This record gives sequence, structure tokens and C-alpha cells, in this order.
Amino acid sequence: MAAPGPSQQALEVFYRVAAELGDTAIERGRMMGRPLLKRSGTMFACLNGELIGLKLGAGTPEHSGALALPGAELFDPGGAKRPFKDWVSIPVDLADDCVTFAGFALAHVAAP
Repeated sequence: MAAPGPSQQALEVFYRVAAELGDTAIERGRMMGRPLLKRSGTMFACLNGELIGLKLGAGTPEHSGALALPGAELFDPGGAKRPFKDWVSIPVDLADDCVTFAGFALAHVAAP
């Protein structure tokens, strides 16, 4: 399945998220054609169309908080109804929330 193409706004929000995290160890990359962010080789954010998927850890307060946002859902990049249980997708329209929860995702993957 082809990756949904993000809008220019979605790309701008995604790269704003990366910049605002302020961590020089963040690397950009691609997964199945989608832009992603990783730290120490571990992916923690992925742009899927107009949604930013964030690795927050199933059962954490951050995961539950992200799912409570309007339009948020479990991250299912292939659209095959097999979502990543540790991930939540947040609409790019909620740019400030994307930045906040990306910080939690970064902390989640950076934790020892």
C-alpha cells in the first residue's frame, strides 16, 4: 500500500516538532516512504499523511492522554487494522499537542 502523501502543512508541523525538541541526537529518516524521527537508532515519530505517530508506550499516562485528543487514534501506518499498540497518531492540526507528546515519545525511547 502506498503511503498517504502529507500536505505541506503536515511536513512543516512534523519538522517543527523535530526542531522544537532541541535534541541534537535526533536523526531524520524514512520508513515505507514516510518521514520519521529517531534517536539512537530507535524510531519515535513518523508522519503518516496528516497524522503524526508517536511511540508513547501502551498503558502509560502519556499514551492515554494522547488518545484522548480529538482525532487521535492508534498508529496504523499500513491501514490494515493492525495498529502499533505502543503508538498514537495525533492530527497535525493539533501542532502544539504534537510537540508536547513528541517530547514524551523522545523521553520514552531515550530512557535507559
